[in-house]
Amino acid sequence: QVTNWSARIALVVLVLAIIALALWAMRRGWVHRQQRQADIPAPAEAPPADAVLGDPVPGLYAGSGVHGDWMDRIAVHDLGVRSRAALSWSEQGVWIDREGARSLWIPAASISAVRADRGVAGTVRSKYGMAVVTWALGDRVLDTGFRADAGADHAAVLDGLMAAFSTGV
Repeated sequence: QVTNWSARIALVVLVLAIIALALWAMRRGWVHRQQRQADIPAPAEAPPADAVLGDPVPGLYAGSGVHGDWMDRIAVHDLGVRSRAALSWSEQGVWIDREGARSLWIPAASISAVRADRGVAGTVRSKYGMAVVTWALGDRVLDTGFRADAGADHAAVLDGLMAAFSTGV
């Protein structure tokens, strides 16, 4: 006999059970992270009506994490959800218009730094491949990462953000 069907079925059931257990544990960890971060207020989902923004730059919203700990992704208010986005800015703040997740307005008064970095919120790119905005939301200081689709656009985003917010507001 070539195949022992009872052993094969038992192994398939075992593998499916292990996969289900891993998925359950991941979901449980995400829910506990949301509970630990419940004190973080929701960010504004639209820029002020008087905001004059530049042309949007398409790219990838990499997520937001706790400042200084790039592996600690923010799980509440869709801040940790990677998504396609368009970023635009002015002296009033940064607007991240996201697809499939809540959009995000970062007021200039809350921005403390802008830098080029390797990654944020568990997402790693090439050296200086991510534009990272450090800002305050409630009592937390967050790092939010964005990567433009085109290299020239990425350089323009970094230059524009650094010029607009390099005063350490």
